[in-house]
Amino acid sequence: MLELFSVTKTFGQLRAVDDVSLSIYPGQMVGIIGRSGAGKSTLLRLINRLIEPSSGTVIFNGREITKLAGRDLRLWRASCAMVFQQFNLVERMDVLTNVLIGRIARHGFLSSMTRHFTDEERAMAIRALDRLDLAPQALQRSGTLSGGQQQRVAIAKALVQEPQILLADEPIASLDPANATRVMQALRSINRDDGISVLVNLHTLDTARTYCDRVIAMREGRIRFDGVPAELTRERLREIYLADGLQDEIDEAVTSTAFERPEKPRIHQTV
Repeated sequence: MLELFSVTKTFGQLRAVDDVSLSIYPGQMVGIIGRSGAGKSTLLRLINRLIEPSSGTVIFNGREITKLAGRDLRLWRASCAMVFQQFNLVERMDVLTNVLIGRIARHGFLSSMTRHFTDEERAMAIRALDRLDLAPQALQRSGTLSGGQQQRVAIAKALVQEPQILLADEPIASLDPANATRVMQALRSINRDDGISVLVNLHTLDTARTYCDRVIAMREGRIRFDGVPAELTRERLREIYLADGLQDEIDEAVTSTAFERPEKPRIHQTV
């Protein structure tokens, strides 16, 4: 179980994350919503230890993550894999090598850059790509792929890290609706089939309600809602966002037919 106790992160006078405490149970799919600047991205980076908390503690399965250093910290970042909005791929490298770089924590940077990977690791990478319908593109340069394909490569890269937790920071923000659906289906399938806890930052409320079992809403660095999607009523959303200007978005989120959970998807389904 992942636990945060009174975690705070300040940048000067700004409290980007303000006294956040929460528990994430194994196998949960958690959507984190909130307006830009609410603290969503900072929260994920604190969990992954890409940035250090100003105060507070992060615990995973009884181990204090905020005290890790050196190789232990690298291995934590591998077991708590991160998918970013901007893909974070090396565009001049082929897809397979980009995925194999996900093994960097177990090899070290130099070994990964010189492509010293085992046959078992290459097979692992191909299997990850195949799950995401990208095996035929394995030797293609990453920069030639579409945005949706690149994001799925990034997810495959996260998978070969053999994570226990997968963090996704606005993974569909720059994608068209069809590719956004495919990426969200992939994340949910990984969550359900592999039992990996997934925390995903989202701007779109109906996406969170469609794909996630639990929704956390943030405003001004604090958690303002933490519960099941059905509890996100129009009134609760109005309290969270404190803005009449979002009424159209709130209405769409509350009434969208996308809230009806679709049948469990298969990643290989054509979208």
